[in-house]
Amino acid sequence: MNPPRLLISVPNAHLSAALGEMPEGVKIIEWDMSGPAPVNAIDIVVPPYMGTEKALAQLANVKTRLVQSQSVGYDGVEQLLPPGVVFANAATVHETSTAELTVALILASQRGIPDFVRAASEGRWAPSWHQSLADRNVLLVGYGGVGKAIEARLLPFEVTVTRVALTARSDERGEIHGFDSLYDLLPLADVVVVAVPLTERTTHLIDDSFLSRMHDDSLLVNIARGKVADTKALLAHASSGRLRLALDVTDPEPLPDGHPLFSLSNVLVSPHVGGATTAMLPRMAHLLNEQIARMLRGDDPLNVVLTS
Repeated sequence: MNPPRLLISVPNAHLSAALGEMPEGVKIIEWDMSGPAPVNAIDIVVPPYMGTEKALAQLANVKTRLVQSQSVGYDGVEQLLPPGVVFANAATVHETSTAELTVALILASQRGIPDFVRAASEGRWAPSWHQSLADRNVLLVGYGGVGKAIEARLLPFEVTVTRVALTARSDERGEIHGFDSLYDLLPLADVVVVAVPLTERTTHLIDDSFLSRMHDDSLLVNIARGKVADTKALLAHASSGRLRLALDVTDPEPLPDGHPLFSLSNVLVSPHVGGATTAMLPRMAHLLNEQIARMLRGDDPLNVVLTS
């Protein structure tokens, strides 16, 4: 039997099945990267969705052309990637679901849904007056794929969205502010959504100074990475009742049982589930099929973010 033109490893049978029938000469094997590779050369390696950094240690003795991540973020990967390996992230896979969750967290926090759920669980009818999303000023910090997807879903709610990115620029909607304008914009926002990648510059971007510039009773939503925020600062501003928080990511993560953030009624925590929906598997399969087709044609892969 002739060797395959391309050998692809995927971490589980679900992704293997979702890929469908492969072109002639392309072989799919399952390798969850919890142990040594079954062969010493794999053209495309797909690590597990969670724990990518730990799994990359298994690549030390594997010759591979592309590591196709199932995540958008890739913080910590560069230090672990073996020499000569190209790393692509999963842009186009998670943006929609993450944006859905972001809007859900904002609406739940603005309209007091957690309060109603708590009252209902106690058998109480507890109507109360809450803030709208309509007519609010939303500051969107981070304007990559996720940020753009969030904006597209927020605009129909009749909000004013102000965009902040690493570098200032403009588009068809107008001005995108640079980070140097962030502290001037924070006091004007009713809702601040943070959707930046974790880098040296954005680590603890959300600190005491950042939070102090937000006005009383405004809402901070973090769907970026936990380390983008200083947890002590979050606790201080939420415990005082001055700010409200909606967090899909935390530091540490997972948040330990009994952590004080869980006990605050003005804090809504979801367990890092922005991309964890039924949309992920078919979109991941679509991206991987495209990468396979490009490799067969001799084209460069999509979404390359690191080359070691």
